[in-house]
Amino acid sequence: MRLERVGRRHGLRGPWVLREVGLDLPAGTLVRVVGTNGTGKSTLLRLVAGVDAPTEGRVTGRPPRTAYVPERFPVALPFTATDYLVHLGRIQGLGGAAARARAGEWLERFGAGGHARTAMAELSKGTSQKVAVAQAFLADPSLLVLDEAWTGLDTGARAELDAAVRSRRAAGGTVVFVDHDPRRLEGEPDAVYEVGEGRVRVAEEPVRPDLRPVRLDSGPAGPEVGPTCPDSGPVRPGAGPRACVRITVSGGPRPLPLPERLPGDPVTAPGPDGDGTTVLTVDASHSDALLSVLLAASWHIHHLGPEGVRV
Repeated sequence: MRLERVGRRHGLRGPWVLREVGLDLPAGTLVRVVGTNGTGKSTLLRLVAGVDAPTEGRVTGRPPRTAYVPERFPVALPFTATDYLVHLGRIQGLGGAAARARAGEWLERFGAGGHARTAMAELSKGTSQKVAVAQAFLADPSLLVLDEAWTGLDTGARAELDAAVRSRRAAGGTVVFVDHDPRRLEGEPDAVYEVGEGRVRVAEEPVRPDLRPVRLDSGPAGPEVGPTCPDSGPVRPGAGPRACVRITVSGGPRPLPLPERLPGDPVTAPGPDGDGTTVLTVDASHSDALLSVLLAASWHIHHLGPEGVRV
């Protein structure tokens, strides 16, 4: 997905909120947006999600299945929690039975299963927010846009949302989010961008050096990624030495398949002596995100340590 020279203003002659925004948002990436209040973070997220149309420029490549959780969720809706989710699931292409099953699953995961038959207008703010985040995951969106989605959730629901975001990214989804807590998914985003003075720029926080930066202009692409490292994934020419990490895991008594699109594209190999384990070797900068995805998928971590070579 790409934003090319995108601008947004309010009204025909209103002030510009954003100008000349250029972003590439590849599949399987986690992107954080930061900035002070009133700078246009929510406007940028609405443009990414397709809720607002740009005044100038264009947005291309938006996935057909896009989910959005706004900063303020409308609660006075003429549905019960389940009926609302089923309605949205049907809009997103699910059959009635599948939509109802997914609605129940996500309400339970976020701790709102006891309110499935409660009218939306009667829900507390926290429970309404649980319904808001539940609707975003009903149909496995390829693009997930979260505007302060963690606000109002209890500790358990926040942790569940963290895990769900990691799973979406591991499955190849693009996730763009804003959150007031600087520790939210700390160290995991592939890129962090700051909105200010009508522009979007790379934040002071570092972008992972092993990934091609998301471009902030519509000019020609940078250099192609170089040859594949036999132990850890793509290496950018001239990037210097990088450390590898080896993680030994197993999928429990009834072996589970590894999640798809693991962070860092680790090299996998059977464990020694046919002991049923799997060894994953990955660039060290991806190791934390990879561990989070494996743990969220109920894999057991036997050993974690440096590969012992530098590439």
